[in-house]
Formats: sequence, C-alpha cells, structure tokens
Amino acid sequence: MSIFFHELKRGQKSLLVWSCAIAFMLGICVLIYPEMKTQMDGISTMFAEMGSFSEAFGMDRINFGTFIGFFGVECGNILGLGGALFAATLGISSLAKEEKEHTAEFLLTHPVSREKVLAEKLLAVFAQIVVLNMVSVLVTVLSALAIGESADVKTMSLLFLSYFIMQIEISAVTFGISAFLRGNGLGIGLGIAVLLYFLNIISNLTENVKFLKYITPFGYTEGADIISNGAIEMPYLAAGIVFTAAGIAIAFIQYRKKDIS
Repeated sequence: MSIFFHELKRGQKSLLVWSCAIAFMLGICVLIYPEMKTQMDGISTMFAEMGSFSEAFGMDRINFGTFIGFFGVECGNILGLGGALFAATLGISSLAKEEKEHTAEFLLTHPVSREKVLAEKLLAVFAQIVVLNMVSVLVTVLSALAIGESADVKTMSLLFLSYFIMQIEISAVTFGISAFLRGNGLGIGLGIAVLLYFLNIISNLTENVKFLKYITPFGYTEGADIISNGAIEMPYLAAGIVFTAAGIAIAFIQYRKKDIS
C-alpha cells in the first residue's frame, strides 16, 4: 500500500484546502439560517412563483423557509458543486500527473504491476473524498447544533449520501479520462464537473430533455426530490453506478496498454 499512502501524502495540502473551504462555506450557510428564517414569511412563496428559475433549482417543490428546505437548496449546492469540482480534480490528475511531472518511469520501473498502481491510486482518490465528506458532515452537525436547529436524520443522511456517491462517480469518470492524457487535464476535469451541473439545471427546465438526468450525477442529488420523496431517485442512481463502473474499467484497460512516455 506504499503507493496509496504516497498519494495521500501527495494530496494532503489540496485536501486540506478544499475541505476547509467547503466546510467553512457550509458552516456559514447553516449559521445564517436563523437570520434568514425571520425573513422567510413571504420569501418561500416568492421563490416558488419565479417560474423557470424556481424549477431549475427545485425551489417550486420544497418549503425554502424550513431548515431542511434551506439546506437542500443553498447548502446542498455548496457541497454538490464544490465536491464535484474537488472530485474532478482528483480523478483527472491521478494518472496524467505521472507523465506531466516525469515520475512515471520511476514509478513503473519498480516491481509493481500497473493494475496495482491503478488500484492504489483509485483507492487514494476515494479515501480523500471520504475525508472531505466526513469533515462536511461534522461541520454541518456542529453548526446546526450551534443554532439550535434539527432536521430529519434520514433525509439529511440521504442528501449527504447522494453527494458522496456523485463525487465518487465524477472521480471515477475523470479517472478513466486521465488514463488517456499525457499532460495537465485540470481544465478538462473542471469543465466536465461544471457541464454536468448545468445539464441538471437544463433538465429541470423542460420535460423534453429530462433524459439528461440519466447522464448527470446531479440528477440523483436533487435536494427537492430527496426531501419530497424521502428517497434517492433509483433510476438515475443506477445510471450513475454504470458510469462509475465504466470509468474504472476504461482506466484499467487503457492504462495497461498505454505507452508511457
């Protein structure tokens, strides 16, 4: 497991920065809720009647004035988009950075198979995502306790679980893409995360492109759906699992035969 621990050490500064940034924004988002709550009498109705804007973010289906509704829309977007960007940067750089930084020949001359290199690198990516989400959950719970608010444990757990699975999917897909790259693919990774985010917004605007929810992992992290239904949308989640498996499989197939420069 030397490669695994080396990857964790290599990415500890990035993990620290991303975890602190996302946790700080989540904490602030939760802490400002009491102030927002006093002004929510008409805001929830107003948001629900804003047409396409409300539909894009699911605000027409939940009560924005409740803590769980506020968290699902405001705080959920912080962890959703922030976590997706972090996962994309991890996945897209995991393999490509070895050639970019000219460390591939040193790594691959050791008595270790490419499959083992891939497996340990992928585990390191997943481990960092686990840490990010643990910090996010902890800060959210402490912030909610600080303001004296509580929410349904099952619903909150489903929200955090959906964000975690989404990050795993994006990291797996970008990990597969990373196997084809020889240089810095950071822009590609970030672009994919942002594109998937906006695909979900577009799919909320009209039934004609609802199929996009099967493509974007943000389809099963929709806070309004989870809060109103009390469950993650399984058809979209199943599609996400397929994309996750495909990304990992592609990475192993491509990297095994790749001519490392």
